[in-house]
Amino acid sequence: QVQLVESGGGLVQPGGSLRLSCAASGSIFSISAMGWYRQAPGEQRELVALIITGGSTNYADSVKGRFTISRDNAKSTVYLQMNILKSEDTAVYYCYALLRQTSATTHSNYWGQGTQVTVSS
Repeated sequence: QVQLVESGGGLVQPGGSLRLSCAASGSIFSISAMGWYRQAPGEQRELVALIITGGSTNYADSVKGRFTISRDNAKSTVYLQMNILKSEDTAVYYCYALLRQTSATTHSNYWGQGTQVTVSS
């Protein structure tokens, strides 16, 4: 079994900052990518940021220059530093990992339970 446990969501005023964390645990052979998606009410889930093994990153245009994704490979943990938050960043943020559980298995997608981020005055 694999678990992705998120933390760090909450309520923040516009212009403020939050830092999300997600730790992967369980039967893991290797992690190819980790990242964050978000889903606002009535909207589809969308990619926020992704970091792959080696450090390459990919960001949604709407968060470029404001959000920074990073990863601690030793701890199987991914972080999302969110600055200059806007009301339109309000959503449930989901941690994502693409990983292999054993050397004999293929890559599979895993998701966290989600953490609420609300940007409001």
